[in-house]
This record gives sequence, structure tokens and C-alpha cells, in this order.
Amino acid sequence: MASERDISAGAVQGGVEPVQAPLLAETGVRQSQKEATRNRVMLAARELFDSKGYEGTTIREIARHAGVSVGSVFTTFTSKGEILSQVMQERLDRLYAELDRVLPHLRASTPDRLRSMFAIHFAFEAQSMRLFLAHIVAAYDFTLPSAAAPFGKNRRLQDIIRECLCKGVADGDVDSAVDQQEIIDLLMSAYAWTYRLAVWEGADAETMTAVMDRQIGLIAAGFTPR
Repeated sequence: MASERDISAGAVQGGVEPVQAPLLAETGVRQSQKEATRNRVMLAARELFDSKGYEGTTIREIARHAGVSVGSVFTTFTSKGEILSQVMQERLDRLYAELDRVLPHLRASTPDRLRSMFAIHFAFEAQSMRLFLAHIVAAYDFTLPSAAAPFGKNRRLQDIIRECLCKGVADGDVDSAVDQQEIIDLLMSAYAWTYRLAVWEGADAETMTAVMDRQIGLIAAGFTPR
């Protein structure tokens, strides 16, 4: 029968000293608890941002809805703005995965590819309209930490538009001399502003897409080769 000394020696040779094993187990438990708290906070925040808006939601309400303490929220997130950024990042990852699947197969003109891309955006965000409006509003929050990524600061949308414009230059329907960043800024501004119709008039994704289609036509007139 192996002695206690033999067992201890085997544990050390295996890379984990006996005294360290409980510590590692405890660390794993704490990490699992932290991840569980994060998920509960994210779910609660997503529901509250979507029902009450960004400004109407407090950290205390998020904590209560998640069933955790306010202190637990702040051990995982630095601010309400960071929570919103993380909630939106998880949602937008799904959207961008769909765009990555669809856009390479579009063979239309640059304006029509842009129309298709924004139509997908409107259809996706219409599922959680208040949440996306909170994402836009957060772009004007001076208290956001530098790590937060509200609408416009997330580079993925800009990159998708830029890729579309670069393909247009290669295809010959986008003037290579235009300032692409200015075009991107115009398109993103038009996209965000179009959501006012959802608030003011209860417009659905189809209505907003039609408005955006016309705006893209106007913007395209400025980047089409003469």
C-alpha cells in the first residue's frame, strides 16, 4: 500500500503540490461564481434596457433584477455603460456572423449591397428596439469609461461599410478619390437618425429600411464616378 509520503510525492511530480490543490479548486469555484454573476447581470440588464431604456435603468435595479448585490455588480463591471457595451457586443456578434455569411455572396451594385446590409441591421435590431436605442443614446454619455463601446465606437460596422466601399472601388462604381470615412460617417448618421421614426411614429423595420434606401441613394450620388 502506498504511504502518505508516496502519495504526496506523486502529486508533486504531477505538477500540483498537495497544499496547492485546494487553492486551485477554490479559485475555480470563485471563477465559476463570478461568471454566473456576470451572466445574471447581463440577462437582467438586457431585459431592463429593453423595457425601460438606458437612462431609466439604474445599477441598483439591475442588481435587484439579477438577484445579486450592488457590490457584486461592481466586482464584474465598472459602470452601467460597460454593462450595456457587453450586452450589445454579445448581440452584435450574432448579427455580424450573419453579415459575414451573406455579404460575400451579394453581386449587386455598391448602393444595393449597402441597402441589403442595412436592411439586415434594421430587421435584427427591431427585435429589441429599446435596447438598440439605448446603445445609440450611450454614445452621448460623457460619463462612459474609455473601455465602453457605444454605437459608433464599435469598429465592426464601420469596417463592414468600408469593405463594401472598397469592393465598389474595385468594381468601378465608387470613386477612388472620395473620402471613404466621410461616406461611412454619413451612412452611420443616417442609420442612427432613422430610428427616430420608431420612437416618434412606431415605424417598423420595413418602413425604416425604405427610408434608409432613399438616403443611401442620395449619399451614393456623391461617391459614384462621374
